[in-house]
Amino acid sequence: MITSADLGDGTYRNPVLNADWSDPDVLRVGDDFYLTASSFGRAPGLPLLHSRDLVNWTLVGHALERLWPAAEFTVPRHDCGVWAPSLRYHDDRFWIFWGDPDHGIFQVNAPAVRGPWTSPHLVKEGKGLIDACPLWDEETGEAYLVHAWAKSRSGVKNRLTGHRMHPEGTGLLDEGKVIVDGDRIPGWFTLEGPKLYRHDGWFWILAPAGGVDTGWQGAFRSRDFFGPYEERIVLEQGDTDVNGPHQGGWVRTSAGEDWFLHFQQRGPYGRVVHLQPMSWGADSADGWPVMGDAGAPVAVHRKPDLPVQSPAAPATDDDFPGGRYGRQWQWTANPHDGWATQHSGDGLRLSCVRSADAHDLRKLPNILTQRLPGIACEVEVDLRLDSEEPGARAGLALLGDSFGWIGLERAHDGTVRLVHRFAESVAERERDAGRPRVAPEGRARLRIAIGAGARCRFSYDLGAGDGWESSGPVFAATPWRWVGALLGLFALAPADGGHAGAATFTQFRVSSL
Repeated sequence: MITSADLGDGTYRNPVLNADWSDPDVLRVGDDFYLTASSFGRAPGLPLLHSRDLVNWTLVGHALERLWPAAEFTVPRHDCGVWAPSLRYHDDRFWIFWGDPDHGIFQVNAPAVRGPWTSPHLVKEGKGLIDACPLWDEETGEAYLVHAWAKSRSGVKNRLTGHRMHPEGTGLLDEGKVIVDGDRIPGWFTLEGPKLYRHDGWFWILAPAGGVDTGWQGAFRSRDFFGPYEERIVLEQGDTDVNGPHQGGWVRTSAGEDWFLHFQQRGPYGRVVHLQPMSWGADSADGWPVMGDAGAPVAVHRKPDLPVQSPAAPATDDDFPGGRYGRQWQWTANPHDGWATQHSGDGLRLSCVRSADAHDLRKLPNILTQRLPGIACEVEVDLRLDSEEPGARAGLALLGDSFGWIGLERAHDGTVRLVHRFAESVAERERDAGRPRVAPEGRARLRIAIGAGARCRFSYDLGAGDGWESSGPVFAATPWRWVGALLGLFALAPADGGHAGAATFTQFRVSSL
């Protein structure tokens, strides 16, 4: 179990979400706060988190059951899919807009945050359309949309395009216009991630630039939606250790306090989420927002002036009651029926899915994953291999551009063996990282200890009274292109043939070190 960022004395420590909740956006409805984040190529997508104090968060569901277009996500596409969503509330409905860089801008909506959510609706078709954000202007009744561009698909970046939008959110009413051109602003590059607001008679766009590792958070304002806009840097690293404070959302509490949630890129841990105090008032006589401590990120700060909430963080542990897995788990592609089967007891029962890619976990859609915590921790799970198929295997993985896993495999002589394998980022197939051992009972307790810098040590306990034994050298976790490393559970078998049996996982635990 991962602990809350709440220090229990009226203060909190950043990050408030210490895992890969990439490209966050935040919303208040009444006394409740909601947050969504990028989910890229994992399903279900569009996670939905809830809080009453902006510090303690729980995961309450997902808005996107399957990635869309569904046929294109039958295999892993780790850096595609859902990029940088925006969460809004309008006309008594929740709305989420996002850009898929290969298809265009989509939206879903629902009467309640737990759904039911509509099927994805394509608002604007095209390549390279990302980071979409709508605005319903209560003063004029008009609706707008702003988005950024991915150069990898369109050949264009560093600019923001604006449209008038149909009030129903179903489509756009014009061809669009570049409303902010980062190439015309000295020193600005990779302008992206816009969030659109109306405040104090101005149109505001909060948008980062400079790249996720070393960039800054900018603000733009204009009296007219289509510009011209003036700009200012409102949050940057300064002399803190928060590199590239980047891309997030503004929210105002019922007490009138302003806060800004944004991400920080942390390599294999992905994009962790920070909470910054924000003001439009006495600290900013000219009307520009001031974030953090005079524009630099805070490490520890008083909590928002909101009712006390019990310490909370998104779940990690799982006993898999009835074979069901918790909300924190996502597949590496759209799932198929039969990958996980429900039953009367506890434990996750995964079918040994046959695949010609059994030698490379990065290519498999049937890996059940969750985010790697951003702290030193130990991950443990019990595994029993219930397959007589030679080559069938199951295990606990640390998955990224390179990967490592430890688990059980049915050998051709009929024995079950403890195996430990890995593959570097440039390798096309896995190889042994440790010496195989016979597992007489066909079961094992597996562990990955994750230390500083996401350096991982694998170990196992075969239940023979020998206790924990280490396996292989230290493995350094790596991210994918936009995604932090993932913890994963899997079961698979070589291609060809019929049903290949299953594996059962029990007592999945994550504990801080």
